[in-house]
Amino acid sequence: MGREIERKFLVKGDFPKENGVRIVQGYLSSVPERTVRVRIKGDKGFLTVKGIGNESGASRFEWEIEIPVRDAEQLLRICEPGIIDKTRYRIKYGNHVFEVDEFYGDNEGLVLAEVELKNEDEEFEKPEWLGEEVTGDVKYYNSMLMKNPYKKWMEED
Repeated sequence: MGREIERKFLVKGDFPKENGVRIVQGYLSSVPERTVRVRIKGDKGFLTVKGIGNESGASRFEWEIEIPVRDAEQLLRICEPGIIDKTRYRIKYGNHVFEVDEFYGDNEGLVLAEVELKNEDEEFEKPEWLGEEVTGDVKYYNSMLMKNPYKKWMEED
C-alpha cells in the first residue's frame, strides 16, 4: 500500500495526443475519506481505494488491484450514478510523464493534466500547454466530476 503524490493542472490549447487509452470508471463509494473506484482502462479492469488528501491535496493513500474486465463491467452496473468517460494520454516531458485526461459526456470540454512526483516539493519542467494549477480543488476530482459534471459549471457561468 502506498501514497500517491501528484499535482493537477488545467490544460490550455493543444497538447500532443499520443499514447491514448480509453477509460470508463464509476464509484462504489465517493465519500472523500475513502473513494472506491471501478475502472476499465483499455482491456483491463481495476479496483482502487483512495483516502482523503493531505492539506495541500497533493498526497493521499492509494491502493489498486487489477481485476477481470468482466468483474469490472458488473461492478460498474452497481456504482453510484454518473460514469466518467475519458481518454488518457501519457506524455513524456523533461524527466516526468504527464497524464492528460480529455473528458467526454457531461464533462466534455474539460482537459486535465496530472504529474506524479516523488515528493511534494519536487521540481519539474512545465510544458507550454500546462495551465492553471488545480491541485487540491475537489471539484476537479473525478469522484466529484461524477456528481457535479463540468457541463453544469458552464451552464451556471
